[in-house]
Amino acid sequence: QVQLVESGGGLVQAGGSLRLSCAASGSIVSINAMGWYRQAPGKQRELVAVITSVGNTNYANSVKGRFTISRDNAKNTVYLQMNSLKPEDTAVYYCNADLVYGGLGYSRLRDYWGQGTQVTVSS
Repeated sequence: QVQLVESGGGLVQAGGSLRLSCAASGSIVSINAMGWYRQAPGKQRELVAVITSVGNTNYANSVKGRFTISRDNAKNTVYLQMNSLKPEDTAVYYCNADLVYGGLGYSRLRDYWGQGTQVTVSS
């Protein structure tokens, strides 16, 4: 089994900062891309940022220049540093990992999601 556990959400005033973390654990063989998505009330889940296993990154236009995604491959952990937060950044943030898990004699590729962490930015 594989789990993604997020932490770091909370309430912050506009202009403030938060840092999200997501640690993957379990029978992990390797992790390809890791990313952060968010879903605001009444809206579809959208990509915020993604990082490949070699560190290539991609960001939603709405967060470019304010958010930074990074990862620690030794710890199977991805981070999202969020600066200059705006009320429109308020959402549940989900971690995602595209990874290979396995055990003795087998391996599988699968997409995993974390449980989500609430980020609320007050004006």
